[in-house]
Amino acid sequence: MQVAVVSDIHANRQALEAVLEDVEGTAARELWCLGDLVGYGADPNDCVALIRDHATLCIAGNHDLAVTGDIPLDEFSRGAALAARWTQEVIEAENLEWLATLRPEAEAGEVGLFHGSPRDPIWEYVISALLAELCFDELHERIGLVGHSHVALSFERQEGRPATGSARREDETVDVSAGSWLLNPGSVGQPRDGDPRAAWLMLDLTSGLASWHRTEYDVDGAAAAIRAARLPDSLAERLHYGQ
Repeated sequence: MQVAVVSDIHANRQALEAVLEDVEGTAARELWCLGDLVGYGADPNDCVALIRDHATLCIAGNHDLAVTGDIPLDEFSRGAALAARWTQEVIEAENLEWLATLRPEAEAGEVGLFHGSPRDPIWEYVISALLAELCFDELHERIGLVGHSHVALSFERQEGRPATGSARREDETVDVSAGSWLLNPGSVGQPRDGDPRAAWLMLDLTSGLASWHRTEYDVDGAAAAIRAARLPDSLAERLHYGQ
């Protein structure tokens, strides 16, 4: 079975629509979302509605939990807190209620889903082999999917060897049929690896292959929407640079 995995959408409707269009052209049977549907971007209602319609499985990210009130806003940067407050003002009641049903981790067979990490599903960034090593010790499934860092990554630990890993670029494929793995699809709505295109992952659970993909989208339109909502201009500007 092939599964498309997305994360860190951040209310970027233009990016999400483009990714969903690309996914529809694949053999993916399911869509899994690793959280942060809202935050930073200007279209929270559209993005929540799209994920509700298309995702088979969805977990919460820290920005989602901020909007629902489960995390205090003083734990966020100024820009993130401003975006969360604005989202609380504009999000529709049914979308807010649905977000409130999500949790930051889930399990699907041999795959664990975490917004942050197996050790801390909400806050931890898995961005080094050392952190991955510690997370593998807490991972009960053979494959873990993580988001939060906004960077496409993979870490592996084979029997008797330390964890290793690296950033992943477009069209890179790895064989995940053996050993333990942590896979990050990158961010749909706010990539931070220098590539402004939306990032996502295809996981083939039958063949044991994971492949990373990038999708062009209307960056100017997403940035204009942020400015029209009077959110911090930096949130619009960074989209052009993938930072």
